[in-house]
Amino acid sequence: MTEPFPYLTVLVLTPAVGAAAVALIPRRGVAGWVHQAVGVAVSAVTLAVAVAVAIRFNAGSGSYQLTSNHVWAKTLGIHWFLGIDGISLFLVLLTVVLFPLAFLGARAKRDPRSFVAWVLLLEAACLGSFVSLDLVLFFLFFELTLVPSYFLIGGWGFARRGYAALKFFIYTFAGSAFLLVGIVSIAFIHRAQTGVLTFELPALMHTHLSGTAGVLLFLAFTAAFAVKAPIFPFHTWSPDAYAESPTAAAVLLAGIMAKIGTYGIIRFDLNLFPQATRTLAPILLTLAVIGILYGAVVACAQRDLKRLVAFSSLAQMGFIVLGTFALTAQGISGGVLMMVNHGLIIAALFFLIGWIYERRRTWHTSELKGLQAAAPVMAGVFTVVMLASIGVPGLNGFVGEFLVLVGTFVVHRWWALAALVGVIIAALYLLWAYQQVFHGTPTAEDAKTRDLAWTERLVIAPLIILIVFIGVYPKPVLDRITPSVDHLIAHVDQVTGVRPPAVTLSRTALPVRVSGSDRATGGAR
Repeated sequence: MTEPFPYLTVLVLTPAVGAAAVALIPRRGVAGWVHQAVGVAVSAVTLAVAVAVAIRFNAGSGSYQLTSNHVWAKTLGIHWFLGIDGISLFLVLLTVVLFPLAFLGARAKRDPRSFVAWVLLLEAACLGSFVSLDLVLFFLFFELTLVPSYFLIGGWGFARRGYAALKFFIYTFAGSAFLLVGIVSIAFIHRAQTGVLTFELPALMHTHLSGTAGVLLFLAFTAAFAVKAPIFPFHTWSPDAYAESPTAAAVLLAGIMAKIGTYGIIRFDLNLFPQATRTLAPILLTLAVIGILYGAVVACAQRDLKRLVAFSSLAQMGFIVLGTFALTAQGISGGVLMMVNHGLIIAALFFLIGWIYERRRTWHTSELKGLQAAAPVMAGVFTVVMLASIGVPGLNGFVGEFLVLVGTFVVHRWWALAALVGVIIAALYLLWAYQQVFHGTPTAEDAKTRDLAWTERLVIAPLIILIVFIGVYPKPVLDRITPSVDHLIAHVDQVTGVRPPAVTLSRTALPVRVSGSDRATGGAR
């Protein structure tokens, strides 16, 4: 049922209109702070709309809510079809929280008009990707994210920004070509079976696919999503892009845009190709574990803080993929929660690294020492974020990793045990980086490093509050994610003919569905 008031349409169009408005403001004769103020105001309005969506969201429903469905191109079967469920709700909220913080915490030093316009356009594209239920509409938003991202990296990045921007664009654009072919293919297969040309996800979920067709289409979709996320071995653009991006772009690319890839896997791969998902799950689980271990080991060798965080992010994305392809309620719920948690943690890390660079003009650990003495608040905040990334209980990183590992262990024991090694290595490289930068006797220059200003503390405070709140009390988040995940797993089980019993670890645990073959072998593969 379509919502009378188009909340989601307003949510997506508000930053898009704001980007156009900023672009129309003259560059000459207008102070740079005016463009920044407009950007903050537009992102604040978008945040208010998202809060209204969250308030109206029914926590007990696993179906799409607040839908808007209007014919866009009738002869082509394309609709402006938007909807939100528990899987996309918190990704939308993450988006609307990080964008205003990016404006406030990492202002553009030059050409603020263009910078603000590109950032607002990126926000519209990310929000559109998270709420689109028409595949063509999703593809348009999915592709639109490339344009502002390319210009943000290339226009405001560091020394190798041109190379990083081009590499990012070519990789992601090439992956998207496979997605377009897959979208058109499944729509025409559906038309051959029903006589109706449509790109709406609920309709295409009922398309009958042969085993070969399902596998090929799954691979076409996943190629695009794996590059976007990024997932090993499609990750090679990300260390360069994150390292050369300005702080705001690094926050948004790693914190939000990368989640479109893993979200796409959950939303489209599992719904459209459930049989292929089960067939190819062992391969994706293996790639996830390799990504976790590879990202952690390479991060240990980094002396560049931004590249260290980039490889740490690769390992975290591996955990999200691991939970997704475990195909258990706990695994997928943990993966969705990890997307949100990772966005909060990596945004905070890139903000802190950016502020260190503003003070010391470097982010290399060999050139930094003893900052804790001069900047104790910065050191304290960095400690909290670092511990959250490691997965210390009481902080948000622990909850997601725990659910992913438990949900995977029940059905794929050896993959879970291998992934656990990545958690241990993460503690090693993050603690080492912290010691290198903040401990020891500071040099004369390091001793002059100023602590976080009150504006910077206001920017980082919401992230710290959310990191602690979700770590201590994740129930409100999981209560909204779980019904949608259960609905998704029921669809996968129904199509694949699996009727697994429900297994719970405790009275309050999420159900873990275990297939008959797994149960017979004790979950070992």
